[in-house]
Amino acid sequence: MHQPAIPHLQAQDPDVAGLVEAEARRQFEKIRLIASENYVSPAVLEATGSVLTNKYSEGYAGRRYYEGQQNVDPLETLAIERAKALFGVEHANVQPYSGSPANLAVYMAFLQPGDTFMGMALPMGGHLTHGAPVSVTGKWFNPVRYGVRADTGRVDLDEVRDLALKERPKLIWCGGTAIPRIIDFPAFAEIAREVGAVLAADVAHIAGLIAGGAHPSPVGYADAISTTTHKTLRGPRGAMIMSTEEHAKAIDKAVFPGLQGGPHDHTTAAIAVALKEAAQPSFAAYARQIVANAQALAAALVERGYDLVSGGTDNHLILIDLTSKGIGGKPAAQALDRAGIELNYNTVPFDPRKPFDPSGLRLGTSSITTRGLTETQMPQLAAWIDEAVQAASKADEGVLARVAGQVRELLAAYPMPGWAATP
Repeated sequence: MHQPAIPHLQAQDPDVAGLVEAEARRQFEKIRLIASENYVSPAVLEATGSVLTNKYSEGYAGRRYYEGQQNVDPLETLAIERAKALFGVEHANVQPYSGSPANLAVYMAFLQPGDTFMGMALPMGGHLTHGAPVSVTGKWFNPVRYGVRADTGRVDLDEVRDLALKERPKLIWCGGTAIPRIIDFPAFAEIAREVGAVLAADVAHIAGLIAGGAHPSPVGYADAISTTTHKTLRGPRGAMIMSTEEHAKAIDKAVFPGLQGGPHDHTTAAIAVALKEAAQPSFAAYARQIVANAQALAAALVERGYDLVSGGTDNHLILIDLTSKGIGGKPAAQALDRAGIELNYNTVPFDPRKPFDPSGLRLGTSSITTRGLTETQMPQLAAWIDEAVQAASKADEGVLARVAGQVRELLAAYPMPGWAATP
């Protein structure tokens, strides 16, 4: 049953309640390897579903446009102070609705329409909001995109510097959505200083690893840091922007009134809870285990003949190039889902296939680490992935069903925050 329980929902709208329970069971029974997903604690769930969803709080603490902020103001202040303490930053804004609006606020704080900026190209591991042609960031500004080397799968910072010197961007993004290696924040900062650009770090995927000391921090190098609050940070679906005090006013004005009205106070409360959880010693151990699991899984996949972009991983994320396996990422991902292993198909650098039918798979180890899996289970997981990919090539549904059953048997021993099977 769902935890916290949902008796009122079950009584008033059994259709929705049934879907909620079905989704909870699905999350319990599948190995969830989508790199942007996780399991939040029951405390985060309770905060997200609290009566704070009833409140409207346009503005900032002490400067609201609605009355009745006696509890919201200290709540938002608490979330801000916890973010500042956890990440060691001078300023934090916890109001952005999600990662893309947070990134848009960074643009609004530092650029005018038509200005030049640099970001990692989407097919190379960047995010839509780093200047992809289909994104408003690629339409409203002048994006200059960098990528990775074909031989290493890693960013060539000498090439980034040459490009920056040629294009003279006002803003440079580092970070992305499919980067399996450590981001060299000091090197990016040196390039940004040389060309007089603002450096923005998008750490949405690795924020929890940074908080837990398992990845270097951009603090002291980046002028602005954007992040979602879910993924490795294990909080609700929200976002934050952190910065030096010098840029605090510009960022706050960009978030409100620049891009949005009232914040979602129930999400703010859940962010505050997640930040408190991430400040505990156990979270640092969790962050280290995420990386250990990813590296063990990567090694096991390489042993089975899988080609990994950059050859491995330094964080939670693994990017597989299936070209040598003779199958596209999309049919492989769909088959793996039927086998009880959830991940996403993904473009790989220099991918000859179309984005909606790419050559790769992207996976991450945050969720399975929350469930308690360790390096011990990673060879078995790699074996199941291999079996499912081979079965997909042969349209062997029997193998997929067998693997799904074995996955359910394994996960039955690992509790899931937010749901428990009834006796």
